[in-house]
Amino acid sequence: MQALIGLIILVLDIVAIVDAWKGTLETGKKILWTVLIIILPIIGLILYFLVGRKKQ
Repeated sequence: MQALIGLIILVLDIVAIVDAWKGTLETGKKILWTVLIIILPIIGLILYFLVGRKKQ
């Protein structure tokens, strides 16, 4: 069960990183969000989708 949860978090982190790099953010902010998501996978993911993602 833990492996499945870990896999889901990994996939969601990858989706968030790809979304950040495809977005209209400045390069510095893209790098910052990427580092945050890698260092704090769950918290970084939640923060990115609540705060960092720009509405289009």
